[in-house]
Amino acid sequence: MVEPASRTLEQLTLSDDFKIEELVDKHALGEMAQSFYELFRVPLRIYSQSERLLAEASEQPELYRYINTLPEAKVALQAVVAAVKNLRPERDGVRYPCITGAEYYVASIRYDGRAIGRMILGPYLPASLREIPRSFTDLDPTIDVKQVRELLPKMARAKEDTVKQIALHLGRTLDLILFSGHRALLASSMHMASVRESFRELQDKNDKLQQAYDRLKELDRLKSNFLATVSHELRTPLTSIIGYSEMLNEGIAGPLVGEQKEFVDTIHNKGEQLLELIKGLLDLSKLESGTMSLRRKNEAAEPIVRDVVATVTPAALKKDVELKVVFEAGLLEMWADAERIRQVLLNLTENAIKFTPAGGVVTVAARMGALTPDPSDEGGLVLLNTSRAAIELSVTDTGIGIAEEERSRVFDAFYQVDSSSTREQGGTGLGLSIVKRLVEGHDGRVRIEANQPTGARFVVLIPVRRATFT
Repeated sequence: MVEPASRTLEQLTLSDDFKIEELVDKHALGEMAQSFYELFRVPLRIYSQSERLLAEASEQPELYRYINTLPEAKVALQAVVAAVKNLRPERDGVRYPCITGAEYYVASIRYDGRAIGRMILGPYLPASLREIPRSFTDLDPTIDVKQVRELLPKMARAKEDTVKQIALHLGRTLDLILFSGHRALLASSMHMASVRESFRELQDKNDKLQQAYDRLKELDRLKSNFLATVSHELRTPLTSIIGYSEMLNEGIAGPLVGEQKEFVDTIHNKGEQLLELIKGLLDLSKLESGTMSLRRKNEAAEPIVRDVVATVTPAALKKDVELKVVFEAGLLEMWADAERIRQVLLNLTENAIKFTPAGGVVTVAARMGALTPDPSDEGGLVLLNTSRAAIELSVTDTGIGIAEEERSRVFDAFYQVDSSSTREQGGTGLGLSIVKRLVEGHDGRVRIEANQPTGARFVVLIPVRRATFT
C-alpha cells in the first residue's frame, strides 16, 4: 500500500538511511576532486561509508612504482595502504605514516550529524622530512638508495596545517554539495511519493469504475434477458388476439354492426403496433447478445429500395407526402443480408414520413460511396487503413429535422428527441438503435446530416465486398 505523501516527507527528513552516493553526482564529485588535486598536488580519494570509491584524483608517485618492484617493500607498502583504508576517524582527521616517510591524512565526511564517507589525502611528504628513513632502507636489501633519493623529492610536499586546511575546505565544499543533493533528493522523493499517491487514488477509482462497469454490464445482460423473455411470452397471446380480431372483422363469428366493427378494428391495429414493438425488443435483445445471425451475400440495392418504397407508399399517400427514388447508374452489389437492409431502410423511411408534414418530400437514394477510416479509431491504426468501396443508401426528408447536439444520441435505445407526454409523434425509440446495430453488423456506418433548409438526411454505407484481413 502506498503511504500518504505527507507521511513520506516526514520519513525522508528524519531518515538516516540516505547515502553519499545518493546525494551527489559521481561525475561532478570527480571533477571537484580533480580541481583540488590540480590546485594542491596532493592525491585525493573519496570513499562512501560502504567502502565504495566515489572519486579519485591522483597519480602514483614514481617512488611507489619503484617500491612495487621490490617484493619485501611491496608487501610492507600494501600493509600501510590496507591500514589507511581501515581508519575510521570520528571527527578530527587522522595522520598515518608510510614506510617511505610520507604520510596519509584521513578525515571523516559528515552530514546532518553523522558520518557518510571518508576522504584520504596522500601520500605526501611532510615539510620536515629531508632524509630517507632508515627503517625504509632496511626493509629490503635490494633497495637502490641512490634511486630512492632521486625519486623521493618528486613527491608532493605539504605542511600538516596545509593538509588540514585542504581537508577542511574540501569538507565544506562537500557539505554544500550534499545539502544541494539532499534537497534535490527530497524534492524528487516527494514528487515520486505524490505520483505514487496519485496513482493509488487513480487505481482505486479505476477499481471502483470497473466494479460499477461490471455491475452495469450484468444489469444490462439481465435487462436484455428480461426483455427477450417478456417479449417472447407476450408474442404468443398477442398473435391470438390479432388472429381473433381478424376473424371477427371477416364476420366468421357473425356480422359486426355499428361501433362493433370500429372497436374490433382498433383492437387489431393496436395489436399490430404492439407486435411491432415486441419484434423490435426481440431484435434489440438478439443484437445486444450477439445471437442475431446475418445471412450475407452479394445483393443488388435497387430491388431492396423499390420494395421498401412500395411498402411505405400507402402511408405516404395517406399523409400527403411525396416519395422520390433516385438511383445512380452502375451500382455494384453490396455484401449484405437483404432482409436486414430492408429493415434498416424501412425504419428510416417510415420515420421520415412520420416526421414530414403534409406537402413535404421524402427521397430514398442509392449511389456509390466509400467507407473511409474512422478518425476515432484507437491506437493510430487509422493511418494504416484504406477506404473501401460501399453502397450509400440515403433517406432525406423535409420534416422537422434533428438538432446537431441530438444527432449522436438518437441511436441510443429508447432515446427520443421529444420525450414529453405531449409529443406529436409516437414511437418507442428503438428503431434507430436497431438500425445502427444492424448497419455496424454489416461492417458499415450510419450518420445523420442536416437537410437545408429543413429536415434530416440519414446516410447508410454498406461495403460492396466481404472484409478481408492479410
